[in-house]
Amino acid sequence: MAQPLMPHATASWLVDNTALSFEQIAEFCGLHILEVQAIADDTAATKLAGRDPVRAHELAIEEIEKGQADPDYRLKMSKGPEQVRRTKGPRYTPVSKRQDKPDGIAWIIRNHPEMTDGQIGALIGTTRTTIQAIRERSHWNIANITPKDPVTLGLCSQRELDAAVAKAGKAAGLEAPVDNRLAGDREALISELRAEREQAARDAENAENAENGGIALPPGFVDPFKR
Repeated sequence: MAQPLMPHATASWLVDNTALSFEQIAEFCGLHILEVQAIADDTAATKLAGRDPVRAHELAIEEIEKGQADPDYRLKMSKGPEQVRRTKGPRYTPVSKRQDKPDGIAWIIRNHPEMTDGQIGALIGTTRTTIQAIRERSHWNIANITPKDPVTLGLCSQRELDAAVAKAGKAAGLEAPVDNRLAGDREALISELRAEREQAARDAENAENAENGGIALPPGFVDPFKR
């Protein structure tokens, strides 16, 4: 059930301005009846300023009148509180991390020059003016800017960074880089493991032959005397 935006303040107003029962007020505001009792007795931790639910368009005066006439009547909210919706705009960055943005921008400019200012701004949550200033090294704090991975700084996730880089590379006509540095090592490792497996098989066969007096037994032969 929807509740008033400020339940305690609404309850305080209803206690002071209506003849509704504590139970009706508690149910409407989503509070325990003892909380309403405390508000009525002024024993709450702080005296709350009442909030008029009628003026807030959360409760119709007709509903209050129905509730006052019938103690068993349950008040119906006119509408729920307006939800705060974030409008389109740059990515929000906590204040504690905003000072790290120039370092993250510098890292992207150095390591991914294919990314445009618009893509960097959308990823990091900054302005084109700031990005351009860092590109041209005219930023007011350029002497203290050190390129750092924006993922490590907590400015974006690795998945978001990879997606942005891939999109920028595709738009620029660049193929995804293929790391072949370990190709030779991988082949050598496979050959080494294969040789070790074959040697282990030979060692097992030699051990079995020695146990049988040097006589090679046919494949699948089971010694009836061996337990």
